[in-house]
Amino acid sequence: MGGDVRVALWQHASALDPAENRDALSRIEVAEGTGLVVLPEAFARDFGVPGSTLAPYAEPFNGPFVEAVEALALRHSTAVLAGMFETSADPDRPYNTLVLAGAGPVAAYRKIHLYDSFGQRESDLVTPGPTEPTVREIGGLRFGLMTCYDLRFPELGRALSQAGADVLVLPAAWAAGPGKVAQWETLLRARAIENVCWVVAAAQPGPRYCGHSMVVAPTGDVVAEAHDGEAWLTADLDLGTVEAARERNPSLANRRM
Repeated sequence: MGGDVRVALWQHASALDPAENRDALSRIEVAEGTGLVVLPEAFARDFGVPGSTLAPYAEPFNGPFVEAVEALALRHSTAVLAGMFETSADPDRPYNTLVLAGAGPVAAYRKIHLYDSFGQRESDLVTPGPTEPTVREIGGLRFGLMTCYDLRFPELGRALSQAGADVLVLPAAWAAGPGKVAQWETLLRARAIENVCWVVAAAQPGPRYCGHSMVVAPTGDVVAEAHDGEAWLTADLDLGTVEAARERNPSLANRRM
């Protein structure tokens, strides 16, 4: 069965104080008819000084941040996706987790690809998640979950597509730097084009991060984009656009490998 989902993305800088970020959740107002609110990676607490430990700010999956996300979803009868640091079996290296509330049982996606790049070593601070793709249905559309650096790995986008995703949704804290905005925009459009699906990406803003949250259609056309400051974006996603694009460009069906 087809579906239509209005998405709202908040390009917002998370604070170092988890209580401040939970309070920000409590103050979000969501327009009627919104099916999914997408918040950035590490919304529960910013990464802090590069290389600093994240373990003191990790919470169990039934902790106060997840409760606040659930409360937001319930208050506005919508689904909400947001990033947090979740306790793992390694007390020094939590998971970098997305929590999805309001779309059936609360779901988690634990970041697979860790940011050991551009001079950073996320794997020293974070435990990688299992490699199974995570897809959940909202309003008749199937959303595949990714986080930030996952964007650089087309095999994850393809695995989510093979698992039935009509939309790739990607909270991020894409670090700023020379050429980074161009890479971000190019990779988001590439994932949409090669998987013939919607791409929805909510990022933290500048100056530390790149901003440029974006919604990309299955054709690769950008239908909404922020600049580098705080911003809200909205877009209407529909399955018909995916189906029409895949009929015109049947590259998924034409794969031989």
